[in-house]
Amino acid sequence: MIKFEEAFEIVQKSAKFTLDSKRVYFTDALGRVLAEDIFSDINMPPFDKSAMDGYACRKEDLKNDLNVIEILPAGRIPQKVVGTNECTKIMTGAIVPDGANCVIMVEHTQEVHKNAIRFTKESTNTNICYFAEDIKRDDLVLEKGIKIKPQHIAVMASVGCTLPLVNCKPRVGIISTGDEIVEPDKYPGKSHIRNSNGYQLIAQVERAGGIPIYLGISEDTREATYDTIKRALEENDIVLLTGGVSMGDFDFVPEIMIEVGVDIKFRSIAVQPGKPTIFGTFKSNKFIFGLPGNPVSSYTQFELLVRPLINKIMNSSKAIGTLILPMGTEYRRRKSVRKSFFPINIGKDGKVYPVEYHGSAHIHSYVNADGIVSIEIGEDKIEKGELVDVRQV
Repeated sequence: MIKFEEAFEIVQKSAKFTLDSKRVYFTDALGRVLAEDIFSDINMPPFDKSAMDGYACRKEDLKNDLNVIEILPAGRIPQKVVGTNECTKIMTGAIVPDGANCVIMVEHTQEVHKNAIRFTKESTNTNICYFAEDIKRDDLVLEKGIKIKPQHIAVMASVGCTLPLVNCKPRVGIISTGDEIVEPDKYPGKSHIRNSNGYQLIAQVERAGGIPIYLGISEDTREATYDTIKRALEENDIVLLTGGVSMGDFDFVPEIMIEVGVDIKFRSIAVQPGKPTIFGTFKSNKFIFGLPGNPVSSYTQFELLVRPLINKIMNSSKAIGTLILPMGTEYRRRKSVRKSFFPINIGKDGKVYPVEYHGSAHIHSYVNADGIVSIEIGEDKIEKGELVDVRQV
């Protein structure tokens, strides 16, 4: 049994490569990792642009009545130059005409007669978005390594990058083991439970940016387990198994991993939940995790070990973030021989409060949880007000 920090380091160091890259249409790039820097092909704004509906005029004429010489919607080029005591009625996003050095808001004017207005305030901002004040042509707008979000799609659209180079998503094979497991559409008998782990992992893989490949429930026989693991490793970049990794008479997974050719790096971690977590590599470019069968254990170890691995092989430059927040109450535990992870809520006061949690089978405790907090080996309490790292979930 090794410490969590050592297990994390082993997993990260085992990822000595990144996935291939390819070009995709930018609307399909959400959640992928950008594999190239993107530069702007234009200045933004491309002209002095009105920030609002109003009148484009000269600041030095604001105390005088202003004659309206043109009405200018967005998308049309101005035809007239604004002169002394003149203005152009202008719409948001339109080109500010030559001669004007400010735009006064419609709300700050009154109509003197049909073609003249008067400014009704003492002063105004310029209300102009100036040429290239946001981005200059050839500026770097998106850096290689970011995980693409909706706002990045908008930036790509604005600079004409419709075929960005992105890293491929890893294929993640998901296997549930155990004759006691039935699919969610089946009503469980006295000795059965529904398969929540498999579908939980499908969702976690999708959120992490991978492609989940659900391989179903494997029977608790050596032959079935061997065949399923072998096929999963051949067809996927990462394989996740839940169950069959502890010390029971029918827990074949560690032995079969070795038979298939997996190089097992560790077999258990000094953590709670998730002690019987196994990790190994296959042919130097594939990974396999044996996760515990209890749903909180598999959920937690995915977030702590698998998700960072997916990030790394997708070449993401941004680490999974944590919040540093104070505890809103004291937290105590009975045993301190392992590092413990427990669910928490973040209160309206910005402080951390433990969620009622009954152990590694209590997945319902995570329904309203905002994050996970850890307490180190040898420590049995966290003081009220003490700062803790919160991994959001």
